[in-house]
Amino acid sequence: MLAAELGELATFLAVAKHCSFSKAAVERGVASSAVSHSVRSLEERVGVRLLHRTTRSVSLTDAGERFVSELSPAFEQIGRALDGLNAFRGTPFGLVRITVPTSIAPYVLRDVLGPLISKNPGLQLDIETSDRLVDIAKEGFDAGIRFGERLSQDMVAVRIKSKLRFAVVGSPEYLRGRQLPQIPADLQNHACIRYRFPSGAIYNWAFERNGETLSVEVNGPMITDGQELMVEAALQGCGLAYVWDDRVQDELRSGRLIRCLDDWCRTDDDLFIYYPSRRYVSAGLRALIDKLRA
Repeated sequence: MLAAELGELATFLAVAKHCSFSKAAVERGVASSAVSHSVRSLEERVGVRLLHRTTRSVSLTDAGERFVSELSPAFEQIGRALDGLNAFRGTPFGLVRITVPTSIAPYVLRDVLGPLISKNPGLQLDIETSDRLVDIAKEGFDAGIRFGERLSQDMVAVRIKSKLRFAVVGSPEYLRGRQLPQIPADLQNHACIRYRFPSGAIYNWAFERNGETLSVEVNGPMITDGQELMVEAALQGCGLAYVWDDRVQDELRSGRLIRCLDDWCRTDDDLFIYYPSRRYVSAGLRALIDKLRA
């Protein structure tokens, strides 16, 4: 089979998985027009329509569904065979696509990226940072990083980091002349910088002490979907922010931010890298997992 024909088949499988030409183009690293041309060429060559297309949707025909069911195992076998060459190559090779929450990506990956890439020059990382819940199998990712409480049971999960802690912080300028909150209820007397999930829901600040848990609906002059901007707003005296402790270590050490409600700030669940249980683990993904665990 010619390489061009294999490329057409791989492109068709990407379109079938996403039911989208544009998403398949992102996965394949090509233009949407190239994906459309490749699928059209494949259909002309086999003489069968494989996809229904409208201006709003893409779906498989009956022939397309049968073709995918028979083609997918073959490509998985090809992937395993290619990955097996890593044993002779000496270092992991190829593309690894992962998704990581935006709010924690720098702190999970900061000690990993340089050593991993320098040790494995044939490895390419495609990292999407997003706080939305991602279906990694449907969207073509090799793996994702999330907290354990948000993982589905059909995933293989490898713990890479113990619980991450939150911190309530404010600038000296904001806190000057104000009483520091002593209990979460005191936040009702403070301006708070709120976080909005990708779903549109506003995060209620969650606290825990001695087995007691509280959820506080805070108010304030600003809502955002990014912790970077929350920290910047806190530094500029806009109010209190509730962010990852790791994110504000430098600011706390320098005194640019002050910690509040320290004994109430909770920890989130353990952090995991996860991937579909039915999927083989490439040498590149295995190298990433090992580095994250280390």
